[in-house]
Amino acid sequence: MSTEPDSIRLVRNATLTVSLDGTTFLIDPMFAEAESAPSIGNKPGVPDYLETENDRRNPMVPMPDVDFSHDAVVVTHRHDDHFDEAAVEQLDSDVPLFCQPADEEAFVEEGFTDVRRVNDQASFEGITIHRTPGQHGHGELAEMMGPVSGFVFEGSETLYVAGDTIWYDPVAEVLDRFDPETVVLNGGAAQFEGHEPITMGVDDIAAVREATDATVAVVHMEAINHCLLSRDELRSAVEDVLVPDDGEELSL
Repeated sequence: MSTEPDSIRLVRNATLTVSLDGTTFLIDPMFAEAESAPSIGNKPGVPDYLETENDRRNPMVPMPDVDFSHDAVVVTHRHDDHFDEAAVEQLDSDVPLFCQPADEEAFVEEGFTDVRRVNDQASFEGITIHRTPGQHGHGELAEMMGPVSGFVFEGSETLYVAGDTIWYDPVAEVLDRFDPETVVLNGGAAQFEGHEPITMGVDDIAAVREATDATVAVVHMEAINHCLLSRDELRSAVEDVLVPDDGEELSL
């Protein structure tokens, strides 16, 4: 069990460590080395922050040198930028691993022995973990992207990790139901050619900022080549949101 103070650390992309009431959760571990995976194709034109043609291999940035030791793992969904082969190789097979029901079988097949599907809620070391809905894009593309989830962690503080979702009514309902002190959003406006973004862009993040008094932090940026919204662009466009750099820790 961790003795760290309550905090969130952005590791890279959507990989976080959340320390709450003496327990640390590792969320969406993507451990691949920089440029070890191919570029995501069918993406729009070059985002300004890349400065070169948008054919960069993924992840575009290395892992920061930070401590991501943990007591349990939480995976919002199994896309490669949230859980990858390197994570399978590096995680302990008996780590408590919380996931959405649709992903349980795949984790078991990979050899994890303590997989805990979260239908509605679960508990761990005094923390209540609620699974929340997400919509990974718009229209038919959202259906193709498969099921995704967010999670609310309730302890002495309440933290909402929204996962890969756009702003839509169920996100507002989660904010109303749980009234979290802190909200973590996956930004980046990840996009495929001819489609609307599949993660939050400026308008989505602004809508969340308007809907809650919570501290709002935005991650999932500048690590995968189809994430077209940069940190600087977001900081300029939406006031009163935290946009941490890779490796940065935020106190709860």
